[in-house]
Amino acid sequence: MIRTLIVDDEPLARLRLRNLLAAESGFSLIGEAFHGEMAVALIEAERPDLVFLDIQMPTMDGFEVIAAIGADTMPTTVFVTAYNDFAIKAFEVQALDYLLKPFDDIRFGQVLDRVRKGRRSSGERLTQVLGLIPTPPRLIARSRGVTRVIDLEEVDWISAAGDYAEVHCGHRAWLVNDSLSALATRLPLADFARIHRSAIVRLDRVAEVTTTAHGDGTLILKTGLRMRFSRRYRTSLDSWLRGAT
Repeated sequence: MIRTLIVDDEPLARLRLRNLLAAESGFSLIGEAFHGEMAVALIEAERPDLVFLDIQMPTMDGFEVIAAIGADTMPTTVFVTAYNDFAIKAFEVQALDYLLKPFDDIRFGQVLDRVRKGRRSSGERLTQVLGLIPTPPRLIARSRGVTRVIDLEEVDWISAAGDYAEVHCGHRAWLVNDSLSALATRLPLADFARIHRSAIVRLDRVAEVTTTAHGDGTLILKTGLRMRFSRRYRTSLDSWLRGAT
């Protein structure tokens, strides 16, 4: 049996998926989630084989659920969406399965047939789709079983933590399921700059910059934290300084 989880914030949409799934052989429904945080908890606790994942959900959307779990550890994923044309094109390019609301039982059956044949949404393809989707103004962080949605405006700086990144907000730090290099390509360049191979800063948190004759130097954040920046990553910082003067 293919153990299946339904994730959608709309009760009628969950009912529709539940009824269609009940008419199919080889699938067992292990649970339903009506928001992103609940989805993350159920995926980690139940380890389903298949997830029907709504994209548009308040607070934490479907892409942020994947970011919290990690693309490489997500179950087979069928995206469910009502109107995200850009996302649909990305799914088609990466050969990912999706259901466009409203969908009929024929389309639903086609998707399940592919699942039965062992077609899986690989971590690599999910990662590529996440890179194509415009980054929302927030990050998804985890700490001791708690999932937190962090607005980018809260962030002071971000440090490397192996394959993960640690987001520093005031006196708190949260771990996100992204490498620093991945975040550097997704964060808005007008607001963030990589200053070192192991650090990114939010530019409006910078209070003071001191450079050396070698092109590197130090900066002080408004929190009082002193950080070293590398000559290799100085371009973004210089561009921001020119705009700030």
